[in-house]
This record gives sequence, C-alpha cells and structure tokens, in this order.
Amino acid sequence: MQLNLEWLRTFKAIYETGTLSAAAQELFISQPGVSLHLNSLEAYTGHKLFDRSPRKMVPTERGKVLYNFVLDPLRKLEAVEQHFHKSSKEERPTLSLGMCFETFQYTLEEHIASLPFNLIIKFGEYPQMQQDLDNGLLDLIVTPQQGQQQNLHYKPFSKERIVLVAGSRTDTEPLRDLLRQSPLRQSSLRQSSLRQSHKAEAADWLKQQIWYSTAADMEHLKNFWLKNFDSHPDFRPNYIVPNICSIIRCLSDGEGFSIVPHFLCVEALEAGQIELVWEGSTPMENTLYFGTRKKTIYQKEIEQLQELFISKWKEPAVMALT
Repeated sequence: MQLNLEWLRTFKAIYETGTLSAAAQELFISQPGVSLHLNSLEAYTGHKLFDRSPRKMVPTERGKVLYNFVLDPLRKLEAVEQHFHKSSKEERPTLSLGMCFETFQYTLEEHIASLPFNLIIKFGEYPQMQQDLDNGLLDLIVTPQQGQQQNLHYKPFSKERIVLVAGSRTDTEPLRDLLRQSPLRQSSLRQSSLRQSHKAEAADWLKQQIWYSTAADMEHLKNFWLKNFDSHPDFRPNYIVPNICSIIRCLSDGEGFSIVPHFLCVEALEAGQIELVWEGSTPMENTLYFGTRKKTIYQKEIEQLQELFISKWKEPAVMALT
C-alpha cells in the first residue's frame, strides 16, 4: 500500500474542523469518502488517529504527532497550488466521468479534443460507479440506475429502448409467425402482442438460435426475457464479446440474435446489416440519469458535458423509436 496525499488532506481537514461532515463540506466530497480516506490512512500508519464520538473527532496522541508533521508540508503544497493557479494563463480542471463504453463511443468520443478541461473516463459496473461518485473519485456518472446515497443527485435526461435484433442472414420467419407481425412493417412492431399460448413456443424457438451477449451486461437479456416470457433466460449465449458495439459488428451481414439498446444499432439497421425483429409485447425502456454529488466545484464543466449528452440524444436517429 502506498501513501496517498489525499488521505493527508482529509486527515488535516478532520483535525481542523472536528467532524467528518464538516471535513466533507470543506473538501466537497461525501462523508463516506472522508471516512474511507481516514480508514485507509489509519491502516497505512497502523495507528488510531482519532477517538470517534457522536459530536467530535478527538485526535489521539498519534494523531497530534502526525498533524504536526504534515501541517507545514501541506501548507507549502497549498501555497504552490495557489501560486500556479494565479500564474497560469488558462487553468484546465480535471473531471472524472463514469459511464458504459458504448455510451462514451456514441456520445463523447468525437468531442474529446474540443473540451476545455481534462477528462478521465472510467468504465465499469453501475453500483461501483455510484460508490466512487459518492466517495469523490468520480464527478459525474451516466447511469440507468439510481442509488440510495443521500449525497448524490440523479437527473433524468433521456431513455433507451431495448430491442431484439438479428443478423441480416438470420431466418426470422418462424418467430415472426409466432409474433403475428409483418417482417417489413415497423409500425406492426409497435403494436405486436404475444399471445399467452405462443409465449412458450416462441421462447423455445429462440433458445435454439445463436445468441450474442457481453460479459459486463447481461441485464438487457434477462430483463427483456422476464418481461416478455415471464421467466428468466435458462440458456447461455453462444458468444460473449467485449461490448455491445462488438455484438453489432458480429451480427452485421451474419446470423444470430441479441438484445441491445436501439440507439447503438441505428446505422447498422439503416444499412440493412441487421434487422429489428421485435420490441416486445410492451416496449422496454430504461431511463438514463446524470448522477452528481449535491455539492461540487465543477458545476460549469459538468453542465457542459451534460449538454453534449442531451444534444446527442435529441438527434432523430436516437429518438426514432420513442
């Protein structure tokens, strides 16, 4: 384990403010984030640095010694920061953003070079992103899930529709017969309903087909299957690929099925490389949210990023099914 400078900044803030909540306000991070930094520092030093009480954090003797050691160096570092902040012609803040890989490719990748601030992108599971946001490790997340952390705020900005697609060489006629819908008319896709008597037969037929999915996100398949067939999918996809964009490329001009967000396959659909087979008995949509901390020093930069997302999601191709 290596010593992290942020642990010492947090320790100093706790020592001088007297409480975890006050330190969190001073540092613009969550109280759990402050606790995490303190616990990490105590684990690193091997000593308890504060006696915890409901009203005040009382430094131990080891805590007092550490504070006296780090106070002057930290003040010098703060002075260095202020000096370069004032002398710099153009300050470039650094933001950390969490989202899925496909959303980054679709929305932000083309704009990276024009952003007036530094940006660190993190891909991963949504619960971990929420925890990292709460702990001050991320500044903004784009997520279809809302967490329960009191320090976080979620703002809905769009929806993604989850659909069943197939490669252009896939024989979908048997399934379409069961679904009682035309293979060519998209309007019928909206109004199609799967009779109870056909559910089991359609599910059994689909289980025998070639399926693509991703290791990181099986939720689309699970939720779509549960909503339309009243059961969990009890089969394993044939091919597990890195991301949804890989699925689209693998299916293009080929055979097989997958459950994917519609906005990611618009170009392949328009090119005839894949086909939209079914939206489900009732269209399945996920609301997309911006997740932020309630207090941040990067509000201007966050709003600029949010505007890029909102503008992209307003494009006709994205909203075609909404």
